[in-house]
Amino acid sequence: MSLLFFSITLHAQDTTTTNLPYAEIPDYPETYTAGSVAARLIDGLGFRYYWATEGLRDEDLQYKPSEKGRRCEETIDHIYDLSRVIVNATTKTINDPTIEQPEMNYAEKRKKTLENFKKARNILLKSNDLTDFKVVFKGKEKNTEFPFWNNINGPIADAIWHTGQVVLLRRASGNPFNSKVSVLTGKVRS
Repeated sequence: MSLLFFSITLHAQDTTTTNLPYAEIPDYPETYTAGSVAARLIDGLGFRYYWATEGLRDEDLQYKPSEKGRRCEETIDHIYDLSRVIVNATTKTINDPTIEQPEMNYAEKRKKTLENFKKARNILLKSNDLTDFKVVFKGKEKNTEFPFWNNINGPIADAIWHTGQVVLLRRASGNPFNSKVSVLTGKVRS
């Protein structure tokens, strides 16, 4: 009976991983538009994040380079928060710090982050004008609003930056990034 449970558990974990977006970068759009270029930027982020976080062990998640540094898991939490800001701009949702987020384990947070990237990408891909995709933060008296430009140099670039930190942290904790991953082609070499 325990062998059957173990087998089902392994299969469920494998299914969860294989159903996640960004194991490979989707085919690129046929035309260059503001939306397709922004979507491709998200594709590059999603692909890097997928592989930076693939196969992390508990000791990798808990790894902290110094007393003042962030644990790898705290960096992943931050990337999740950035993914929410990115997708909220594309769904025209206000970032409201008073809305409590559900508790998630690492696998759930990883999945939700990748899904946020994919959702934002799909919306951007269909758009020619990014003017309406503002980053809006709820304030006590009034909201603070930024154009999509700030999403590029803010949350998107920051998420790429922190994904690179996850790669560095996992290497430092003894679990290096898969060397067969090609960020140029968006595929894993055989």
